[in-house]
Amino acid sequence: MSSGRLTLKDITVAAPRPLPVLLLLDVSGSMAEDGKLAALNTAVRDMLHAFAQEQAGGAEIHVAVLAFSGREARVHVPLKPARDVKFEALDAKGHTPLGSVLTLTTRILDNRNLVPGRAYRPTVVLVSDGVPTDEWEAPLEGLLTSPRASKAVRLALAVGEDADLKVLTRFAGEDHVRRAAEARQLRRFFRFVTMSVTARSRSATPDQVVTLPDLGADDGFDDLDL
Repeated sequence: MSSGRLTLKDITVAAPRPLPVLLLLDVSGSMAEDGKLAALNTAVRDMLHAFAQEQAGGAEIHVAVLAFSGREARVHVPLKPARDVKFEALDAKGHTPLGSVLTLTTRILDNRNLVPGRAYRPTVVLVSDGVPTDEWEAPLEGLLTSPRASKAVRLALAVGEDADLKVLTRFAGEDHVRRAAEARQLRRFFRFVTMSVTARSRSATPDQVVTLPDLGADDGFDDLDL
């Protein structure tokens, strides 16, 4: 307020800034084995429920779910506020087109209509249990060199012994990759991501990077750095 007169700026509440979370989920045929897909659907549903309960302060959590199987990736849930998401369980079939989902991710993050310049640093979570079945190196390079997409916080979870840990490490970096040997560790990983994102949304510095916990025999949250 200036000169004793109220202005529109003085009485307008600033809209919360989006905090985007993109889930890149491998739903190839092998995910249907050993309870992996059921655990994934439950973990995503729990995450979305937790996000929807968050009261928007300075940041509002927005979520997109990108599924990849068959020959290409698809948008299962478009990027929108978490409270507006209606999640339908994913099916598993076909191959593992990692390159396709990386290209789609870069396209979304580079689109200022979807991720405005005022948005906080996005979080991109990649979950896979297999080896890429399409050309993925050029799409990954495109993501890592994109002025906007490259700034995202990247996390990866290798599910089972057949997951290509080297590829996931190139995506996220060694410190941001974990392996889940069983379904309950998959759900634990998602609980960690949920905790870290909600903590960021409440923080005075939502762009701050988080540290992944160990997914060992303990509860896995002792070394959270929130």
